[in-house]
Amino acid sequence: MKALLLAIQFLTRLPTPALTSLAPEDWGRSALAYPLVGLFIGALLAMLQFALSLGDPLLQAALLLTTWVLLTGGLHLDGLADSADAWVGGHGDRDRTLEIMKDPRSGPAAVSAIVLVMLLKFAALAVLLRSGIRPALVLVPLLGRAALLGLLLSTPYVRAGGMGTAIAGHLPRKTALALLLALAVGLCFLAEGWKAVLAVLAVSFLLRRAFLARLGGVTGDTLGAAVELSEAGALLVLALGTVHG
Repeated sequence: MKALLLAIQFLTRLPTPALTSLAPEDWGRSALAYPLVGLFIGALLAMLQFALSLGDPLLQAALLLTTWVLLTGGLHLDGLADSADAWVGGHGDRDRTLEIMKDPRSGPAAVSAIVLVMLLKFAALAVLLRSGIRPALVLVPLLGRAALLGLLLSTPYVRAGGMGTAIAGHLPRKTALALLLALAVGLCFLAEGWKAVLAVLAVSFLLRRAFLARLGGVTGDTLGAAVELSEAGALLVLALGTVHG
């Protein structure tokens, strides 16, 4: 239970009981609950959509996306913004890229990345709501956090010290691998689920290769960017499937 509460506390802005005497092992075990937190976020979005089901799909998409961001406190969008600025401003240099990621200011690349990703998510949500494929609201947040767990499992964490190091260093690797494999296989049996799984795998593979080439691994910011881009990729593939289906 502590692992789940810690994961909810870390990945959302939902109220949770105060946790004390946390060990590095607790942070590592909490990563196993990331997909469950994604499922919980998706369930809340699905309930909100049910309450709004008589409304216009465009308005529903806007309200759902706003709620989605509020539930996470913009945590992953912040990582996307920092990563975009660093990737452009770093000019291929590892140390310069890592230095820019620490800068709290947002440049043109950060603003552009957030606007474009949010626009893609909004448009895809509107298409999915209009076509009636509502399970995507539950599936996509789950897969986004599964991608986060997958990158932590498969990629070195390059910043020394801090929470990210504790999570990556104490992650139960065999359990994490078994969990991800079970999720991937199970979700492929859902209608349209295999498309979303393949989309997230493809995005995660490409991002992991880019992170390794530039940084030699991941940081908290690049992991946040991966969540946003994985979610956007899954929504886009599902929405395109309804257009061409």
